[in-house]
Amino acid sequence: MLTGKQKRYLRSMGNGMDPILQVGKGGITETVVTQTNEALEARELIKGRVLQNYLEEPKTVADELAERVQAELVQVIGRNFLLFRPSKNKPVIVLP
Repeated sequence: MLTGKQKRYLRSMGNGMDPILQVGKGGITETVVTQTNEALEARELIKGRVLQNYLEEPKTVADELAERVQAELVQVIGRNFLLFRPSKNKPVIVLP
């Protein structure tokens, strides 16, 4: 579980990031889960986007995806969300 200070730090890091993950009308498929796991292992902090053609609320989608990949949901703004999970092999981000 992340503290408020850690979430603020991660939000500031995610501010300039572009979304590298998209959840479309197919929803959260095994492919999306696999891509998310690989991206989190490589980068630890990723930004995703729920496309407008997907009818579910972005917060709900982000919560479900975070749960499936054992990551922390840092933030949801509009249709974008930030996920964080420390890397098992090579930690990149040092939290305060």
